[in-house]
Order: sequence, then C-alpha cells, then structure tokens
Amino acid sequence: MNSVPTGIKISVSGIVQGVGFRPFVYATATRLQLTGSVWNSSKGVEIELFGHQHQLDQFLTDLKTQLPILARIDHIETNTIPHQELSGFSIKDSQAEEGQFLPVSPDMSICSDCLQELFDTKNRRYRYPFINCTNCGPRFSIIKNIPYDRPLTTMAKFKLCPSCQAEYDNPLDRRFHAQPVACADCGPRMQFIVQGEIIGKFEGAITTARQFIEDGKIIAIKGLGGYHLACDASNEEVVQKLRERKKRSDRPFALMGFDLETIRKFCEVNDAETAILQSPQHPIVLLPKKDDCSLPEALAPTQNHLGFMLPYTPLHYLLLESDEGFPEVLVMTSGNLSDEPIAYEDEDARIRLSEIADGFLVHNRPIHMRVDDSVVRLVEQKPYFLRRSRGYAPDPIVLNNEIPQMLACGAELKNTFCLSRGHYAFLSHHIGDLENYETLSSFENG
Repeated sequence: MNSVPTGIKISVSGIVQGVGFRPFVYATATRLQLTGSVWNSSKGVEIELFGHQHQLDQFLTDLKTQLPILARIDHIETNTIPHQELSGFSIKDSQAEEGQFLPVSPDMSICSDCLQELFDTKNRRYRYPFINCTNCGPRFSIIKNIPYDRPLTTMAKFKLCPSCQAEYDNPLDRRFHAQPVACADCGPRMQFIVQGEIIGKFEGAITTARQFIEDGKIIAIKGLGGYHLACDASNEEVVQKLRERKKRSDRPFALMGFDLETIRKFCEVNDAETAILQSPQHPIVLLPKKDDCSLPEALAPTQNHLGFMLPYTPLHYLLLESDEGFPEVLVMTSGNLSDEPIAYEDEDARIRLSEIADGFLVHNRPIHMRVDDSVVRLVEQKPYFLRRSRGYAPDPIVLNNEIPQMLACGAELKNTFCLSRGHYAFLSHHIGDLENYETLSSFENG
C-alpha cells in the first residue's frame, strides 16, 4: 500500500493508568511499525501516532480488542494531526492538568504470574511479600494524587534498586511503570511486634506470626487497605476470645482459606461462586455451609452461610502456606472494635488494637486510603454487593448520559457516598456507621 503517511492523536479515558496500558500501546505501535509517543495525563492517556492509514486502522482495532486484563476504555477521541518524521515510538513523562480527573484503578489480587514467582526458588523475589506487577497489587490504597506515578503514591520513599529500575524502564517488561514495583533489596519490609518490641523481621516476622496463630493467639495484620485481626478459625476458644475483645457478640467473622479445595471442605461452592472467588477482585463471598461443616458455630452464630475469601496478597499466601499443624482456615476480620472504621495508620492501629491483638505483623509501606474487603452474595447466579469496596471502589459506574456534578451522602448506617461527574458515578469504598465519631471522621476525609 502506497498511501501517504498521516498522523492521529488519540485521547483515551477509563481505567488506563496503573494497569499496563502504556506498555500495551508501546508494544502494539512497535509491532505495527508506527512512530509517535504515549503519555499519562490527568484525563487518561494521550497517544500520538504516525504511519500509513492501514497501520493506524489496525492499531485502533487492536487498542479496543486486545486490552490488558485490568484495563477498561470508556471513551476514545481521535483527531487527525500533521505527519511527523520520527525514528521510533516512545513513552513520555506524565503531564498533569489542573481541574481534570480520571478513574483510578482499584486494588487487585496477586496475579498468577506473580504468585508463581513468589514460590519459585530461582526467582529473585522468592517469598517476597510485596511482589506485584502491572496486572496486580495496590492501587487505590496507595494513590495520593493523579496522574498515577510513583512519586504521587506511598511508594515514593522507596528508591528503586538497579534491577527493579531496569524492569521499570523496560517497555516490554511486565513491570514497566508498575508503580509499586519493589524487591527485598529496595522495597517494604515486614516486622512482628509484641508490646512495642520487634521480635521478628523479614521472613522471620511471618514465621513468628504463624507460630502465634498456631499457639491460639490473635494477631493484627497490616494488609492492603488496612489492618485485619486473624486467628485459627477452628479454635472455638480463641474465636470466642476475639468476639469478647472486639466487642462483637454475634455478627459473622470473615474467613480466609488457602485455596478452593480448602473452602469446599466446609461450604458448597458452585461455578458462579468459584468465578467470583477467583476473580481479580477476590471479594468475600457468602457460601452455604455444608451439613457436616466442622468449623465452630461461633464464627457465624445462627447463620447457615459463611463468608469466605481466598488470599489476595503475597503476604496472605505466605501466612496461610500449608504445613502440618497449621490451621487450614483463618478468621480474617476487620481490624477494629465493633462499629468503628478499620484501622489503617500504624500508630492508630497500635492504640486501638493493642487490647485485642497479642502481636502485630506490620510493614513500612504506608496506606493512604483505608479500604475494607468487599462482600458479595450470589442470588440466582447473579452477584449482589453487600459491601462494594476493595477490588471494586473507586471504579465508577459508567452512565449513558452526562449528569450535573452531585454529591449523594448516603445513609447513616452502612454508609457509602457517591460523586457524579460527566458520564461517571463514583461510588465510594465502604465507610460504615456514621453514629460512630471515628467513622464520621472517615466519611469527612473521603
């Protein structure tokens, strides 16, 4: 084809930052021998492309049909621009614009590639509890501002080592511009603390935490969007102790099992529920108990369902790793007193949870936004949210028409709020019961 070279500028909005979208654009443009550049903006992603029309048409087709797993395009605007003679395709620095906005990707569970590397003895991130890539890991909980770049996240203080920097800079690497990328040489570290004293570091922190659980103790775990309180779910005595300390008389506790096989020992799990459990969001799913379920009634008094989730962080997989004598199922309930918001700041957690937890498994990656676990129940094979939070918030609902900017403040109990702008309705993460002062403060802070 001997068409005259031309140029187009493409503006893309949607879930397009922090999900491997720019590397995807780079790889697609390079494969099609197009020149130009791509960059993050405060509205989404901007692309300038130069080449022949058939190449540009193929690019637009691939852009819409071969997206990275976590990406979503809500709107594309294409305009013709004058052709430029360039030597290749590049990824440019982000360009912030005042007054603009874009959807932010929710936190996502560890992907299969990172999970394989976590247990690969030859991988340099073997057993590193913060392994992630552009397809998984923290997003909403660590973002301070947009565009989504490392200096605007809580990972800013962790300077990349040469190996991580090389991955971060390589457009063909799975960790290209993965903002939370890190390793044991340059990233966050674990500690286990008892009464203010560090008694375990790094891998030893996890080993000590497992021993505490095995010994029938309660531990506080700093996770993705806040603290959990964990204990052996099969130990009725410690479950009851957790109820007393947490001042939670009868509301069900969330549970975590290492894999589906474990969960199926205690609950009926159909195909639709399996799909939700294994989705990138990894919510808590309410599942009908089996008649011969051996777990204590105290986990969910008078209930015929249990709320189970699968591990969704590398730390969870290391904590629940199968071993003789270690519990198959852990209670993994929110780190708070009943009706208070989940603790997510270290000092606040130390103060509020010290009367509940016998030890603290913590790390030094700050959490910017508290995010509770999502809760889903399937009715006639369709998922219904009892709590829409981690994995889903703040992913907006896309509206058919633009509506005025509005704030819907929600109810006093089980609060969430909603902001509308343009074609989007942004539902907040779970806030809680506003009759509690701490929860009201959380609501005011967003």
